[in-house]
Amino acid sequence: MSTEKHQITVNGLVIDVVRKNIKNLHLGVYPPAGRIRIAVPLHVNDEAVRLFTLSKLDWIERQRAKFGSQERQSAREFVSGESHYYQGHRYLLNVIYHQGPPAVIIRNNKTMDLFVRSDSDIAQRERVLHNWYRQRLKEEIPPLIAKWEAIIGVKVAEWNVKQMKTRWGTCNIQARRIWFNLELIKKPMHCLEYIVVHEMVHLLERLHNERFKAYMNKFMPLWQYYHDELNRAPLGHEAWDY
Repeated sequence: MSTEKHQITVNGLVIDVVRKNIKNLHLGVYPPAGRIRIAVPLHVNDEAVRLFTLSKLDWIERQRAKFGSQERQSAREFVSGESHYYQGHRYLLNVIYHQGPPAVIIRNNKTMDLFVRSDSDIAQRERVLHNWYRQRLKEEIPPLIAKWEAIIGVKVAEWNVKQMKTRWGTCNIQARRIWFNLELIKKPMHCLEYIVVHEMVHLLERLHNERFKAYMNKFMPLWQYYHDELNRAPLGHEAWDY
């Protein structure tokens, strides 16, 4: 599919314009900084995009104000006393230095014990925790896919987990392959399930059009609430674009 990307400025706002083979304009404002993206049909010129943006300025500012009030984590150093999230819950990190294998243990529903070697640096401590996050997420996804394959009536050929800065998930329709963002393990489990359903529905409808929304309303009536909750959840210090 032909795609063209560039930027324009409207009333001091930088707009990412993506031209592709679609029928309608699609406006999105994304956390954490309120990045503005408009997907437009190939034949729509920048002046039309500018006028469209001007007509949506009030809505854009409301969305950007929401992101400005979101809780945001500072850069992590993976030391005792830091807050880290798992399945929507906040835990205080407790770093335990030992000579055994690295491990992460949740204790008392409020403490996350991180077992590492005494000579470990920030990158090594981060890797241990991220490997644990990855393992946990890979345990949660298969039963959700199996559940929703039966409900939606589609089959996922392949799935995996990776760190992404622009999407919570992606679906390759031809390969029937889904990628899930590692950050999802930090969010409430119903938010993970929403992303599973969202990406699987793309196997029925590629675009985020009315047909797609109708499927989502049918299979998961509260999907818009979960979408909003996902974007209200505490953000990492990274510059997320989704």
